[in-house]
Amino acid sequence: MNRIRKVGCNGCEATARLSKQERFESGNHESRKLKQFLRFLVSWLPDFLLIPSCVPVLLIASSSSSAADVVIGSKKFTESYVLGEIAKRTLTDAGVPAEHRQGMGGTIILWEALRGGQIDAYPEYTGTIATEILKSDSTLSLDQIRNSLEKVGVGMTAPLGFNNTYALVMRRSEAQRLGIRTISDLQRYPELKFGLTHEFLERQDGWRPLRQRYRLPQQNIIGIDHALGYSALANGSIAVKDAYSTDAKIEQNDLFVLEDDLHFFPKYEAIFLFRSSTRADAIAALRRLEGTLDETRMIRLNAEAERTKNYARAADLHFERSARSPNSMNDSFPRKLARWTFRHLQLAGFSLLLSIIVGIPLGIVASRGGAVGHVILGFAGVVQTIPSLALLALLVPLPFFGISIRTAIAALFLYGLLPIVRNTATGLQDIPRSLRESAVALGLSPIARLWEVYLPMASRSILSGIKTSAVINIGTATLAALIGAGGLGEPILSGLNLNDHVTILEGAIPAAVLALLVQWCFDLLDRVLIPKGLRL
Repeated sequence: MNRIRKVGCNGCEATARLSKQERFESGNHESRKLKQFLRFLVSWLPDFLLIPSCVPVLLIASSSSSAADVVIGSKKFTESYVLGEIAKRTLTDAGVPAEHRQGMGGTIILWEALRGGQIDAYPEYTGTIATEILKSDSTLSLDQIRNSLEKVGVGMTAPLGFNNTYALVMRRSEAQRLGIRTISDLQRYPELKFGLTHEFLERQDGWRPLRQRYRLPQQNIIGIDHALGYSALANGSIAVKDAYSTDAKIEQNDLFVLEDDLHFFPKYEAIFLFRSSTRADAIAALRRLEGTLDETRMIRLNAEAERTKNYARAADLHFERSARSPNSMNDSFPRKLARWTFRHLQLAGFSLLLSIIVGIPLGIVASRGGAVGHVILGFAGVVQTIPSLALLALLVPLPFFGISIRTAIAALFLYGLLPIVRNTATGLQDIPRSLRESAVALGLSPIARLWEVYLPMASRSILSGIKTSAVINIGTATLAALIGAGGLGEPILSGLNLNDHVTILEGAIPAAVLALLVQWCFDLLDRVLIPKGLRL
């Protein structure tokens, strides 16, 4: 206090500064918890570069006790879901603990996950292996495919018994009206609108080579989800779509399959791919599925899955079980909801923790301005502009990430950085100059000024950024299901595949409620950590 009076040149200035000092002391007393919390965060700063690798390891270790010995993946369409459930049931019945990660994406995502060890097996088709995985321009025999796969440590079962080839379909009434029976007949109708799945648009055995072979003139081509394409076809939004020959919706919607008169599509015999290092009894169990399914039976299973919205129940039909198996009965909706929610909280929680630990120190540095500050804010801003789905896709091919929970956490961590960095920097920069001068006049060291004055004064802005980041992470974490990381995105993706709004809401509503609860919790935290004089 004496020091303040000496610095001041008159009584008014001394009184003003003394008043500020008293406010500082009061604020320090009320924000002791905030300072302790921030000290904890910054104490980790020297090691923050190690955290992105350590946290996912801890997360995986925490769930290792319930981890399955064999992980089955599946693509994002009904038949692949059903085959994944059949494989899981077969392994479980053989005494092999198994897990099914549903709807992980397209061919390349599943293939890379298999090679990277994130999954141990998944259902695939011989035509897809030849054209998309082995990149062959010629027809390959089963032995040629098997030998090529063995060179990269992947094994293959014999065909399961059915051929699920690609096809183009139209509404039967429309095909009859226009007199279209074959794919070649489409040449006469350049005005027709095509709705094709995104994978089919890019495949080597997909739209572009098909168009060249048949000299198709259509220009109005859109990309659409496989299941949603059937709805678009039914309501007349599109005239032609790609389909799988065993799709149950072909018969249900009275669609007409156009004849492949130039024999463009190869055979797509269903098989299971597996890592050669997979335990021997698991491989033997998968081989017992060889030759057990024909087209008629597979269509029936697909229809049951879409009718009941339950892939496990459809898989029961393969084993001639009229009732639910004990496993499917135990997996009730409350149990599934608890599993989805717990994984969702893990993903959002760990990524938010990383964002806080890294974001607050970066925000402190950025608040000082200069080139470094602009670079930090610019980097965080650029990451925020990348669509979350694209950010996931960009991380998948990088070393250490792949199709794993690490990728989901890293993407969410990067996506949640900007609000924390920006709000920390803004909160510190908005502190009045007079208060900064008073803190200097008190003789506090730079670190003490940061802890005792600046961070408490900026606490409202900092917590606001953390709150925003938390809500963003809760919503964005639904996309983690696209790479098999689980969470509340699982029912959303399944519902999109089935075009079932109820299933979509099973994930969407809990995610929305979770976001509201997180926001409410942060509102309570504001009252604990923010000094009274700074609360709104």
